[in-house]
Amino acid sequence: MGVMRDLQSIVSDHGRLTDAIGIGVLTRLVDRDLVDEAIAAADRKEKRVRLLPARVVVYYVLALCLFFGDSYEEVMRKLTHGLRAVGSWRKEWTVPTVGAISKARMRLGEEPLRLLFDRVALPMAKRSTPGAWLRGFRVMAIDGVIFNLPDTQDNEEGFGRCGGKNPAPFPQARTTALVECGTHAVVAAEIDPWKKQERAQVVGLLRAFEPGMLVLADAGVYSYGLWNAAAQTGAALVWRVRADLELPVL
Repeated sequence: MGVMRDLQSIVSDHGRLTDAIGIGVLTRLVDRDLVDEAIAAADRKEKRVRLLPARVVVYYVLALCLFFGDSYEEVMRKLTHGLRAVGSWRKEWTVPTVGAISKARMRLGEEPLRLLFDRVALPMAKRSTPGAWLRGFRVMAIDGVIFNLPDTQDNEEGFGRCGGKNPAPFPQARTTALVECGTHAVVAAEIDPWKKQERAQVVGLLRAFEPGMLVLADAGVYSYGLWNAAAQTGAALVWRVRADLELPVL
């Protein structure tokens, strides 16, 4: 009740209260100490006091995903109100302009977010979670999807378009992930241009394989080399293979 009273003293209407709660949940799930560790590991810690500290920029990028339908300015407003509500916004800070936000994101780069993801993207299932376990193994799956991206020159140069002479209307990115089946929690992911094959991306997921996992995969993932590399992680594997693959009788 004390937390709710604190929130209500700062945010005056239902919409702002909801925003503050959303940011509050975000800051609890992604602890600021973890954010600071990722920033330091990526060598992005500020060497001087800035209007928009790196930690706030990280939370801003995460808030863009939380409030994906809003403008940059609106997301920053919600983040500001939310951080004030949970006591993580200093009085001397002011709401930055769009230009300042863009410069701050450029300074931050992608590496702190990548490191933060590796720290927080963990399996979530409890022993009681339905569909999460099979004979003591944590059931995981490799899954891939192609996303349409905003139609910008940078995205086209970085990710490309499928379709050859009749290109797709949007640039596209291929994402392949290791997902916990019982919770749908993503514990590792690779994002690349659409041309990169799913099998090649799986190599980058092996870092998250571990003993006690049962990893499922479709037929397009299998190759002899990749299977051996995955087996060496200690995870149990159940992968489909092509019908024409000749397997020895044991």
